[in-house]
Amino acid sequence: VIGVIIPSAEINFFGSVVHGIESVANSNGYNVLLFQSNESREFEEKGLETFLTARVDGILVSLAKDTIDYSHFLEIKKRGIPLVFFDRTADDLGIDSVVIDDYKGAYNATDHLIQQGYTRIAHISGPQHLKNFHDRMKGYMGALQANKIKMDPDLIYPGGNISIESGKIGAEYFLSLSNPPDAIFATEDFTALGAISKLKERNIQIPGQMGIIGFANELFGEHITPSLSTIDQQTIRMGKSALNLLVDIMEKKKEHIKQKIVLDPLLIVRQSSLRIR
Repeated sequence: VIGVIIPSAEINFFGSVVHGIESVANSNGYNVLLFQSNESREFEEKGLETFLTARVDGILVSLAKDTIDYSHFLEIKKRGIPLVFFDRTADDLGIDSVVIDDYKGAYNATDHLIQQGYTRIAHISGPQHLKNFHDRMKGYMGALQANKIKMDPDLIYPGGNISIESGKIGAEYFLSLSNPPDAIFATEDFTALGAISKLKERNIQIPGQMGIIGFANELFGEHITPSLSTIDQQTIRMGKSALNLLVDIMEKKKEHIKQKIVLDPLLIVRQSSLRIR
């Protein structure tokens, strides 16, 4: 049995990763025990306790937003139970991981907006203690720098909740500025959806007056108006890679050398950012 902890089952990204995990687990003769942390460190720890009681063979985890202390994972490590992080990781724990290149994804998203002629590009960020969101912020800054666009600190909204509401508040804040942005890079698609909702409410034309790009390629993105440009995170591949890595640790144990697998992000261009056709 493989134990899997995800932050939320409501986000298609995680459901898709789990699909990849299950496909490899089934072909290797493993069952999957799924636990949802609801972005809570406390629930995350309960999940690990459940897995210990169930005597799972290995554990896959994507960290909860509230997790800033990792002592519960050190306990798992101490017990010698194979453990792999995916998507949201803590690099300093020395635990195997599978991630997307978040820096590159954010860089490509921001650079795409610049190539479309946008010059004042804002960013609604995610919780910066989580490495993936921190790397996205750095990728955004890197693209501005590479294109010789001066970074304006007013154009970063710290949307720590990674939610539709966070996107609405972020967009409202940007519109209140004396010199508002002409594009927004949202740290994930639900935040982008909230921003689009607020801009529509204020009769701002997308992409004419304001371009928007998200991150994650959630299912709703191609069905909203305008359809949402985004970064695809190769979710199925991420799930398969994480499970394969875990199986490798379980079967080799002593000979296993710690690995960090980094997958390439894919830019998906749709209507919300396409000003130049």
